Amino acid sequence: MVKAPENYKDYLETLRIMASYLGPQRSFRSNLEFFLQLLAKRHDFMRAHLVLFEPETGLLRLRHAYSSQEVNEVTYSPGVGVTGQVFATGKSIIVEKLKDDKHFLSLLFNRTDEEMEKLAFISVPVLSPVEANPMTARDILGTLNVDTMGGDRDDLEWRCLFLEVVASLIANGSAYLQEEISRLWRVDSAVTLMQEDTGNYFLFSKVMRHLADQASHLAQGRSPLLLVGENGVGKEFLARRIYKASSRKDMPFVSCYLATIAEEKMFAELVGYQKGAFAGAVQTQKGLFEQAQYGTIFLDCVEYLTKEAQEALLHLLQEHEISRLGGKPFSCDVRVVASTCVSLEQLVQEGKFLKELYIRLNLYSLYIPPLRERREDIIPLAEYFLSQIAEQESPSGQAEKAVKRISYPALQLLTHYYWPGNIPELQKCMELAAQNCSDQVIRAGDLPPSLQTAESTDTENELSLGDAVARFEKEMIVDALVKASGNVLKAAKILKSSYRIVNYKVKKYNIDPRHFTVRKV
Repeated sequence: MVKAPENYKDYLETLRIMASYLGPQRSFRSNLEFFLQLLAKRHDFMRAHLVLFEPETGLLRLRHAYSSQEVNEVTYSPGVGVTGQVFATGKSIIVEKLKDDKHFLSLLFNRTDEEMEKLAFISVPVLSPVEANPMTARDILGTLNVDTMGGDRDDLEWRCLFLEVVASLIANGSAYLQEEISRLWRVDSAVTLMQEDTGNYFLFSKVMRHLADQASHLAQGRSPLLLVGENGVGKEFLARRIYKASSRKDMPFVSCYLATIAEEKMFAELVGYQKGAFAGAVQTQKGLFEQAQYGTIFLDCVEYLTKEAQEALLHLLQEHEISRLGGKPFSCDVRVVASTCVSLEQLVQEGKFLKELYIRLNLYSLYIPPLRERREDIIPLAEYFLSQIAEQESPSGQAEKAVKRISYPALQLLTHYYWPGNIPELQKCMELAAQNCSDQVIRAGDLPPSLQTAESTDTENELSLGDAVARFEKEMIVDALVKASGNVLKAAKILKSSYRIVNYKVKKYNIDPRHFTVRKV
């Protein structure tokens, strides 16, 4: 049993003061700053600091410190150093003399030789909040650490016990802070935005983030690129991203949708013509290749190229020159990004596409999966389109009527639908739903009939009491997550429940909080 010191009432008074500050009236960051100050001023604890675990990186990182000394930017691995050992084991550690402990790394602060000789170090675990079931294992959030004067072992053990109580007082706030940091980390790492004529798009799924990284890498070259994927998957967006990431970003970007150009005009549209080259050529006209000089041209639906246009493109890629109709050859430096939604290889076999051109274009190719194969992107995209609709309505005084959220049944329909029309279909779907919506909440009935099948809505089957309760519970949790921007702890507070219970329900119902982390950046 730890022997209490003569001034133990001072420690109890400190705990009373800390407890009085707990509650929603002050932010946890403010409370933490105040608590660490109390430790320093009332009990001579030095360099008091909170270290939290980052689930995304698997590292421990300093989150707040009260010290007049500059703090070093370092991280700890679980099990490494005293702090890492406390986190890994969940047990407090007292280092009686810093100089004599081989596990003490002294990374965060620069301590003098004199301090290393005289000071002790105490590290205690910060555990997740106690839930309704006290027998449930508690997660380790991080550690609370201090320097203190070395001396009597009993005194150090008492101070360690005191810090363990302090750690329990900051458990709720620490869990909230950890969750908030995780949310921000997810947003920063998972969301990639591009502001162009095509608008802002969320690249949330792993496959799309990987694809965006590949595109950024390939953007540095000069070779032609081929983008493959169904209509509406975002090929032009990716082409613009490649252009913006390239050294040609300050030069022209020309987008050409070949499917809309008449076959008899296609060659002239691409290469241009001289005045008098044919009847009606009353003046010299630059072609699209020339208009993109030193920049990038995006040839959408390259399978629509006529034989003559294919030969012109192949000549451009081989010789880096073009010839206007009725004119002489001249140099043309342009990066070609082409796209297709069909098998060019099949067209080559059928004699409809030049083999040499296919080889040139297919040297570097990127496949963009359809929306149904990257369902993680559906909800962020839906939220983005709703935010665009709200912006468009704001000038007309309709902002107060703008859609605020999507109900859980509607989310289920959106994520389970096949989306044959990909992103444009999703956009039109949200526009229609916003028009049908009457109470700022998009419900299943507001979505187009194509999404509302008996199989997906269970409209033909009567729900049992248990199923009805589960559906209601899921919708309440989703509503709270939307309000909390994906923060589970905050959602638990909105629901007046515990973090552990809500987190359990989230996993039980297979709800991904990341879907609600951001509406618009």
